Amino acid sequence: MVLEVEDRIRTIIPAVELDNINDNVGIPSSFNLAFVPSDNVGGMDAEILISLKPGHHPTNDHIRAIRARLPNEFPGSIFYFQTADIVSQVLNFGLSAPIDIQIQDTNFERAYGLGQQLLRKLNVIPGVADPHLVQVLNYPALQVDVDRLRAIRLGIAQRDVASNMLTSLSSSSLVAPNFFLNPQNNVNYTVAVQTPVAQINTIGDLLNTPVSRPDPTLPTTPSTLPSAPVMRLADIASIYPRSSLESVNHYTVQRVIDIAANVDGRDLGGVARDIQKAIDEISKDLPITVRIDIRGQNEVMQSSFRSLSLGMILAVILVYALLVILFQSWVDPFIIMMAVPGALIGIIWMLALSGTTINVESLMGAIMSIGISVSNSILVVSFANDLRAREEIGALAAVIEAGRIRLRPILMTALAMIIGMIPMALGMGEAGEQNAPLGRAVIGGLIAATLATLFIVPIGYTLMRRKTPSLHSLDRRFAEEAAGSQGAGDMGHHG
Repeated sequence: MVLEVEDRIRTIIPAVELDNINDNVGIPSSFNLAFVPSDNVGGMDAEILISLKPGHHPTNDHIRAIRARLPNEFPGSIFYFQTADIVSQVLNFGLSAPIDIQIQDTNFERAYGLGQQLLRKLNVIPGVADPHLVQVLNYPALQVDVDRLRAIRLGIAQRDVASNMLTSLSSSSLVAPNFFLNPQNNVNYTVAVQTPVAQINTIGDLLNTPVSRPDPTLPTTPSTLPSAPVMRLADIASIYPRSSLESVNHYTVQRVIDIAANVDGRDLGGVARDIQKAIDEISKDLPITVRIDIRGQNEVMQSSFRSLSLGMILAVILVYALLVILFQSWVDPFIIMMAVPGALIGIIWMLALSGTTINVESLMGAIMSIGISVSNSILVVSFANDLRAREEIGALAAVIEAGRIRLRPILMTALAMIIGMIPMALGMGEAGEQNAPLGRAVIGGLIAATLATLFIVPIGYTLMRRKTPSLHSLDRRFAEEAAGSQGAGDMGHHG
């Protein structure tokens, strides 16, 4: 079936864009699962890794095409996409999807029922893609029941049965690791003992598994034991089919049910809000022992948004305080900061125009554009104050002259940043879609901030700065006092 799915994927993705496809069926037995980022929990699971060539169409377009076709062509199978890029994997904090709904309950069966209810609600929420239960709770298994009374009479403990079964089915590499040192190349090779899989086809083959006894040199009771050195599993145990929990996850010691989901066509925050509403509806009549949380990127996003928003507010406040000290005025810094709302409007306009959500990258771009807009406003206000101090002209004439003279530096600064951000805003290069919101936020913010600097700031200066700036008045006063004291000193000397 995996090969059929692979062939179907090759018909969906053009051959000129497809590099290779790797399949991982079942559990990788030769690796420690703690170091293998795999969702496979049994032979019924398979991971298909798709590598695209440079210059391919957007990855999301291929994902949507595969998601729309494969489930209908392979009924009974569950298809979902795991997080592929390293940045999103880090933001997921080890989870396989950006949204992970975690249900904790002392009653595990009730938690599973709540998971099924929530899964049905997720299927009708716009923007939710690939919702599925992470745990496999009805996996077919074989239960081995040991007749402990008979086993103890034969001198065999439960531990001996488990150890022999583990060695026979999964090899002795983990129970009793052995190594062979090749004297020719000085390389260690693992030596493992395991029953060949081809020899275990029926339950009868499994019952014929030898079960070793403890050290025969030790005294055992009673003294009339069978003399057979090795016994079969069938002598002391019975096997019957049943369903069991194939994978169980724990969070803070307690068992949990996880529902993983991706986001497609909507922003993560909007999808998380709708999911929270569905959780609130389910949680109305539940006991206090039940807890349902949304983990994954939404948790990280909320924390990052709070930190970046606080940082942006503190940056504006600190810049204003610094400008108050430098300009010796409360009015001039306020006029300079009038370019900040323009930058924010431009950022929102550009993000809405390009269909980009507000995320960490766009907030970083907002901070950058705010800093550049403030520096350009400083050029206009500072130059206007210098003109009024030197030539004794009015506020309107000073700010017009300042805008005319400082127009070229302002445009050069803004255009240099805008042109430099165009490749990033277009998502060019490998994984360019990740940083595209930053470039778009900077471009939109600088376009609006430059217009605000050239039009809104001069208007604010004309209306609010009618008096001569106090900083220049103080400078002139200090210069006159210094000149007067020097003249008095010269007269005293001549006298």
